[in-house]
Amino acid sequence: MQMGVVFPQTEIGPDVGAVRAFAEGVEGLGFRHLLIYDHVVGADPEVHKPWTGPYDVKTTFHEPMVLFGFLAAATTLELATAVLVAPQRQTVLIAKQATEIDLLTEGRFRLGVAVGWNEVEYQALGMNFSSRGKRLDEQVVLLRKLWTEQSVSFSGDYEHVSGAGLSPLPIQRPIPIWFGAHSPPAFRRAGRLGDGWFPEMEPGPELDAALAIVESAAIGAGRDPSEILMEGRMKWRPQLGDNIAVVESWSAAGASHLAINTMRAGFESVEDHLNALGQIASELDLS
Repeated sequence: MQMGVVFPQTEIGPDVGAVRAFAEGVEGLGFRHLLIYDHVVGADPEVHKPWTGPYDVKTTFHEPMVLFGFLAAATTLELATAVLVAPQRQTVLIAKQATEIDLLTEGRFRLGVAVGWNEVEYQALGMNFSSRGKRLDEQVVLLRKLWTEQSVSFSGDYEHVSGAGLSPLPIQRPIPIWFGAHSPPAFRRAGRLGDGWFPEMEPGPELDAALAIVESAAIGAGRDPSEILMEGRMKWRPQLGDNIAVVESWSAAGASHLAINTMRAGFESVEDHLNALGQIASELDLS
């Protein structure tokens, strides 16, 4: 099981030195990949009442694709979005940016995508919130064509390209697409279309039920469910033994990847995050 870390978006701040130090520190501890969350804008709770979302206009978020361009030169970690809210973005631009990251990392990139939940963000970006699921299905088809064909013509309900293509093409053809999933429609999408998926729950009956949906959808689409990878995420716990137990439970559940999330654990500095991650890395002997 490949071990990675969630980039602490809400706490890392704008200091470029801290960003670099965190990524380099994670790599030095023996972790192999870095996940990053995505939000372009936050909603103002005073305007959008009652606001119940986990993030708002004051929550810090680095833009994933630009940040990965920087980190590609700073580390040899695999980089993954988990997830990019694809339907609120232009598909061809996503394809171009993802290609650039794939080239800069020499093929160490996964594009995790999902439909998102923040309608305010969709409105700000001029995209339709209600059709986001159907559009994502179409985006995936177009993205893979753009990454594997020099000249693309495509006409769907939402996406239209006529005799256009990317140059250069990426190293990975196509770049792996993973899906964030927390509902039956998303589980089915992962089974039908995904190279992998990110469950929004920890091992247990809920994950077992989700896995059954993913596998059924894969079989229905003529795919081998065993080829669809799975990355778990675990929140850091104060007790080292509790963290190791969760790692072991994800391994037993069949996860191919696992990322440790230290966001909102009460840490005040990059050093605090890295010290906590270092305890787990040492116990697992990642070095």
